[in-house]
Amino acid sequence: MFTGIVEEIGEVTAIEPSGDGVRVTVRAPKAVSDAAHGDSISVSGVCLTVVGQGADWFTADVMRQTLDMSTLQGVAAGRPVNLERATVAHGRLGGHIVQGHIDGTGEVLEVRPGAQWRVLRIALPADLAPLVVDKGSIAVDGVSLTVSAVSPAVPADGVHWFEVSLIPETLEATTLGSRVPGDRVNLETDILARHVQRLHAFASAAPAAPAVPDYPAAAAAPTEGGSK
Repeated sequence: MFTGIVEEIGEVTAIEPSGDGVRVTVRAPKAVSDAAHGDSISVSGVCLTVVGQGADWFTADVMRQTLDMSTLQGVAAGRPVNLERATVAHGRLGGHIVQGHIDGTGEVLEVRPGAQWRVLRIALPADLAPLVVDKGSIAVDGVSLTVSAVSPAVPADGVHWFEVSLIPETLEATTLGSRVPGDRVNLETDILARHVQRLHAFASAAPAAPAVPDYPAAAAAPTEGGSK
């Protein structure tokens, strides 16, 4: 479990085939400072498990499904990545609950500079659009962000999008500061929204309760001592 508060920017240093997936090596001085075999580390929003480590690096296996769902597909040595260690139970939840389970990827459509911040407009798959709400939370490349605008439910051009406003700290401390139109990013929607969607799907699919037969009321029996 993560909070979406990036601790450092690391770098992919090696990629090796491993079955139908890959084994990735990441330079991560801070992340491995107290890491142990089997620990979880968020790599640009993807939860990976440490299988080997050194003084300033760790390796992790990435399975085919993860490659298909995230921007780790086609990753090469030299790529900078956002890193966050799993949160501790007594720590502060500075962002929101982030699992590191990517829902899919989005594409940066527009980058608008501001006086002290930068706005990113990001396209997302239509099936994820209902899970993203204005002022809600979303993780982009593992960074916990607040949604500042969303497209209409039925966009005129058919493209669903959302916007996030990045403060100077986020631009400096994460890889989002170097994003340009056309870049792909990992997306993880709010876990609470996903639960509500699933519950609603089951409620909508549930069969209607059978109607209760409307039997006529039984005639009341005469009371003792009544007329005959």
